[in-house]
Amino acid sequence: MTSGSMTAPFGSWASPFRIERLTDRVVFLGESRAIDGVTWWLEGRPDERGRQVLIRRENDGTQVRMTPEGFNARSRVHEYGGGATLVSGDLIVVSDFLTGRLHRVVAPERLEVLTPEHEWRYADMVHDAAHNRLIAVREDHEPATVASHGEWNNELVAIDLATGGVSVLSGGADFYAAPRISPDGSTLAWLEWHHPNMPWDGTELKVAPIGADGSLGEARLVAGSRTDWISQPRWSPAGILYFAAEPQGWMNLCREVDGRIETVTDFEAEFVGPDWVFGLVTFAFMADGGILAVARSAGRDQLVKIDPDGGLTPIDLPFTEIAGLSIDGDRIVFRAAAPDRPNSVIELAGDGTTKVLRRANPTVPEREDVSMPEHIEFPTTGDRTAFGNFYPPTNRSFIGPAGTLPPLIVTSHGGPTAAAFSGFATGFQLFTSRGYAVLDVDYGGSTGYGKAYRKRLELQWGIVDVDDCVAGAKYLAERGLVDGDRLAIRGGSASGFTTLAALAFTKDFDAGCTYFGIGDLREFVKDTHKFESRYLESLLGKWPEAKQVYLDRSPSLHAEQITSPVLVQQGAEDKIVPQSEAERIVDALFERHVPHAYLLYPGEDHGFRGHDAIIRSFEAELSFYAQVFGFEPADDIEPLEIQFLAESRARA
Repeated sequence: MTSGSMTAPFGSWASPFRIERLTDRVVFLGESRAIDGVTWWLEGRPDERGRQVLIRRENDGTQVRMTPEGFNARSRVHEYGGGATLVSGDLIVVSDFLTGRLHRVVAPERLEVLTPEHEWRYADMVHDAAHNRLIAVREDHEPATVASHGEWNNELVAIDLATGGVSVLSGGADFYAAPRISPDGSTLAWLEWHHPNMPWDGTELKVAPIGADGSLGEARLVAGSRTDWISQPRWSPAGILYFAAEPQGWMNLCREVDGRIETVTDFEAEFVGPDWVFGLVTFAFMADGGILAVARSAGRDQLVKIDPDGGLTPIDLPFTEIAGLSIDGDRIVFRAAAPDRPNSVIELAGDGTTKVLRRANPTVPEREDVSMPEHIEFPTTGDRTAFGNFYPPTNRSFIGPAGTLPPLIVTSHGGPTAAAFSGFATGFQLFTSRGYAVLDVDYGGSTGYGKAYRKRLELQWGIVDVDDCVAGAKYLAERGLVDGDRLAIRGGSASGFTTLAALAFTKDFDAGCTYFGIGDLREFVKDTHKFESRYLESLLGKWPEAKQVYLDRSPSLHAEQITSPVLVQQGAEDKIVPQSEAERIVDALFERHVPHAYLLYPGEDHGFRGHDAIIRSFEAELSFYAQVFGFEPADDIEPLEIQFLAESRARA
């Protein structure tokens, strides 16, 4: 803050961050890898309606687009996808989001269809060069399959690279992931699990010999069970199978040696995150026999080297979020971000120097304009502690009027078992630079704080998460950091449910904004996709035995208790939380004359990816808070029409 700062109401500051920065030359980075001096990654482009493009970066820094315009290199297995690309020597394969078919990239922007025309989806591919094939997870959506199984069918399959023919290698489990071939090509390892589990509830790591004809021999259980989470199986160059497990309450690294399970690390840190998508890589093998790994604790990531004897050496890097590790000789490639550094593809050289290969956001912010989050601990219900990232309002050109405090926007991550992102988040900075404070809550159930913390949410969704969001807001208000009379809550997906539940079942928030949030839990348990179709059994209880719990915690069934204004934003193509779910909420609000606005975005699904939707949704949210809290935004944006707001004020 400088002596020349102007005084203006919190929330009305003119920001150095334009709203267009949400999409202006911005991309979303994923699936980074380094092979033979070349670097690869996917980038989602809002200016191409959110399509993902495969990029190859040559040794000289030249970036080559490998998939043509109009093609979306994305998988829809489990709806969340991941593992949509494969690069193995000259073999480059990508998944088509629209059809689900796999394509071979034969030249930049030239594709050849590989798999037959069926309602099949593929993910998590691995190249079995000895048998000239791919091994992958297939999700079968053929009508006949759905009719016979009662739902989509998941299997491990082999895909012949000469003919495109597909054959089943393993079936019978409800879900499969992470097929990995041993270095000598003799053995396949994979994960499988069953309803009602999500991966972090319990998975089984299996291995089977690969026969000369490519068939699998009898499978053997290595580790895991229906109650033990195993993640990221990976073979070392010496043919030792490594994986992550949590026998001591934290996801640490283990390995199988001569049929025995050995603990490699034993630290109060998480070496893997929740398996919401395929293809996650948070540890990789180094040439000297060590392991490079990402260790998460206290809401932050740290890159560490694990020596062959188990010793751990932190690597000093200016990043708090790290993913997508790949080792290519003496260089290491990964994706990383920090509070003042946008997500980027980073190259770490053997001498310890780093180079940015691609930034998700080309505009590097001035340090003085960035709100640096403080990782806070605060008391919550049951004499427990919860966590979050607190972002104070920050703008070098403005201060708030004396004696006033900023409005607070409370949010939380989507996916109850995810974690708060501590890297540069343009959306948060757009709020803080305009005079809002933001609290991003890592409520009980979040990953990164050990198994006991994650298990807090079991049967308690809609209670623990809401309590922790309320507790965080009260903690900041009691410390005199935010205005306790101007508290908003926002969120998307699972966080959208927490938002609606907080509005329905507490009186602690004065406004709320939900993006594709869940309002009626009965409908979600009936209508959602296979991957999450039994998720609510662990979060709420088995349906219909726990029907009363579903009724009691469904915010749209208790809309008469919502008195604060609500903004509902929804993608028309969302298959995870369908449009009908949003409109049930809106209808309930309308019937009770609760102030609200509803915006539907054609062509968008679960998470807005197109330029127009991203910009309009944020402008609408700014206009919404400004009207509810009674100030004029500095931005020239289209005012949002909020139904019943004037009527509500007249009643008050």
